[in-house]
Amino acid sequence: MKNIFKIFLLGVIASFIISCQQDDDKAMLNNTSQSTLSVNKTSIVLDETIADQAALIFTYKNPTFSPAVQFTNAVEFAVAGTNFNPSTTRDVAMDQNTFSLTHLQLNNILADLSIAPNSLKTIEVRLKSNVNTVTPFHSNVLTVSMTGYTPNPDLIFPKINVPGGYAGAAGYADWTPANAPNLFSPGKNSQYRGFIYVNASNSEYKFTINQDWAGDKGDDGTLTGKLVETGEQNIKAATAGTYYVKVDWTANTYSSILANFGVIGDATPTGWNSDTDFVYNPTTKTYVINSIALNSTGVFKFRANDDWQLKFQPASVDQTLSSGTGVQSFMSSEGTVTGDPAYKVGAAGNYKIELDLHNAAYYKLTVTKL
Repeated sequence: MKNIFKIFLLGVIASFIISCQQDDDKAMLNNTSQSTLSVNKTSIVLDETIADQAALIFTYKNPTFSPAVQFTNAVEFAVAGTNFNPSTTRDVAMDQNTFSLTHLQLNNILADLSIAPNSLKTIEVRLKSNVNTVTPFHSNVLTVSMTGYTPNPDLIFPKINVPGGYAGAAGYADWTPANAPNLFSPGKNSQYRGFIYVNASNSEYKFTINQDWAGDKGDDGTLTGKLVETGEQNIKAATAGTYYVKVDWTANTYSSILANFGVIGDATPTGWNSDTDFVYNPTTKTYVINSIALNSTGVFKFRANDDWQLKFQPASVDQTLSSGTGVQSFMSSEGTVTGDPAYKVGAAGNYKIELDLHNAAYYKLTVTKL
């Protein structure tokens, strides 16, 4: 029994020694030199026309540790005075001493921080080195004044192309992926959607990506909404008109339905009884009603095929439109509309109405008083 007790006691002492040694090992990690970060500018107005060009160039020096350990680097951004909570980060390569961020990258960082476009904001920046998931080490903090812009949705949302024999009449070029209507992914995933205008029945088209023919996809021959890359067939639009097209690039599926839009409502001459249809303009690539009388006491909406399945509306509440000012419009079937809101105008008169549907991530509506 005494021997058993001695063995047990020795085990407890050994465990205690090992635990202490492990704690000593943890405590021995020493940040022998702090990382440093500098930048070539302390103020920047971001410019979408040069979105892909470098806006800020950073120079940094890695921290050092004793003993040497592996770590990862990221550059961290936050609104000044928030103590980096919340913050957003971008990875930084370990084997360099400089990196740059473009106007677009910085504009996206401001968006991550919920900073309104076209407003000056002081941003704090630091290098964040992670030894593990709970032990970050930070550089000095830089202060940079930044002004962002309202981003062009054509540049920030992924897209696929819809080349075909119809495209020339729609204001693009026939069978040219680099000059064709696009379907965009508002969710920035493999699901794309959008509209194409076809002026002749049995017009054919396919789907491409990266504005090139490599990896193009078409129907698998069953006409059941399945896509294939090898042995594909062109897809046909049975009749002339506007088509609402959806593609899941990863699942290799597609759908296409006719969607000819018009305006309806008690603000229009025909009230809720009938629609006034849009006409496609291949020069502007928009849908236009060149002149319609609208009163200021009623409301109006836009719907497809004289039916309520596809509607363009404000996001949540009735919206009074300003003449000549474009606003984002939302399609109810895409789950972006709350309730059943409608549009208004502030003054009665004749108006031009224009719907720009080329980008499903930002449908644009403009009414202009004539």
